[in-house]
Amino acid sequence: MFTPDSALKHIRDNNIELIDLQFTDILGSVKSVTIPENRLEDVFERGLWFDGSSIYGFARIPESDMLLMPDAKTYRVLPWVEEPPLRARIICDVLTADGEPFVGDPRYALKRAVARAEALGFTSYNIGPELEFFLFRKPQNGSTLSAVPHDVGGYFDFSPNDEAERVRSAITTVLQKLNIDVEMNHHEVAIGQHEVDFRYSDALHSADNAITFKYAVKGVAVKHGLLATFMPKPIFGQNGSGMHCHQSLFRGDENAFYDDNDTYKLSETAYQFMAGLLHHARGLSAVVAPSVNSYKRLTPGYEAPVYICWAQQNRSALIRVPRYTPGREKSVRIELRFPDPSANPYLAFAAMLEAGLDGIEKKMTAPPAINEDVFEWTPEQREAHGVGVLPSTLEDAMNALAEDEVIQRALGNHIYNAFDRAKRAEWESYRLHVTNWEINRYLETT
Repeated sequence: MFTPDSALKHIRDNNIELIDLQFTDILGSVKSVTIPENRLEDVFERGLWFDGSSIYGFARIPESDMLLMPDAKTYRVLPWVEEPPLRARIICDVLTADGEPFVGDPRYALKRAVARAEALGFTSYNIGPELEFFLFRKPQNGSTLSAVPHDVGGYFDFSPNDEAERVRSAITTVLQKLNIDVEMNHHEVAIGQHEVDFRYSDALHSADNAITFKYAVKGVAVKHGLLATFMPKPIFGQNGSGMHCHQSLFRGDENAFYDDNDTYKLSETAYQFMAGLLHHARGLSAVVAPSVNSYKRLTPGYEAPVYICWAQQNRSALIRVPRYTPGREKSVRIELRFPDPSANPYLAFAAMLEAGLDGIEKKMTAPPAINEDVFEWTPEQREAHGVGVLPSTLEDAMNALAEDEVIQRALGNHIYNAFDRAKRAEWESYRLHVTNWEINRYLETT
């Protein structure tokens, strides 16, 4: 953990010349402004002014003056920049002209949700996100429309001469240098699809790591002449990429989700939290699966869950409870499986936490576990068991969010209104666009 003083010393000792000050807009895009290292001491003390009206969803022109305040704990040298000028990056909080936290800053939305959990007696909300991604070869003509997968491997495939393995190893090495504790990496189910898992942490640290992870994967891919994408469903007929989120609440050193007397080793708090996630799943989907493309992943038959239920072994369920390992009480957790890596992690984690806390506060009761493959059930069977279904399009998800005050509260009015405008515009653009599929299907047959 760096402080302003230790970060400045590290910069001097390692000849770092440029500093990227970073934050995200409400859609999760990384924004960055670069300063020379000799300006950083002053920026640590006073912040850096910028035009908020030029960032989507931030501020109107009359309110455009905003302040970036770097969080020294997030200082990291960029290891893939090997030739001078060497550079580092710091994630920033966004403040108003009065020096107050900006309600449109996604990082602040997560901090606000965590503070509410702390007010309820929980000292930590831990998240372990698993971000899947695809690697594509860059085509000679420069068009990503003709990009092809980097390999033809399948789940856990490995070969000593596998080029994909070398790229994953390079990504792992870079992440370790960024102080992201990698637990494992492997090939995923689809061709060209990969996963590199890093250790869980508190929600804010994990969200920072998720942003850094995506940034690093793309940086390493470019160095290998590849294109990395976190698009949820880039290839028709193949599995899409998810961002499964393992999560738990702690009170001090005690895992509030653990109960040794329960069949699944889950406490009443865990069941209530899980009930909140299930209750708010439809509104939550707009935040954790926020693109038109997300709903081409969330379809039966490709492992991604669409039915609102929970289980232990059944991976078609929305929430999975990993098996308990004796002696590892702190590892008892639940895994939410329908988020995808196109989500803004700050907003996704904030919305998940608020949904779970609502379940705790209202003492919601989780339904019984469904340990069968729900994909094989008829609609009548699902209805008989009270198993709902996620929205099937971004428009359906936004309509569900419009009716969910708890998830709206997680975002805050400012972010929710800007998010709603952006996503409804995205849906309308998609709805009006004439696709190649339509041309092929109808041009000569109608």
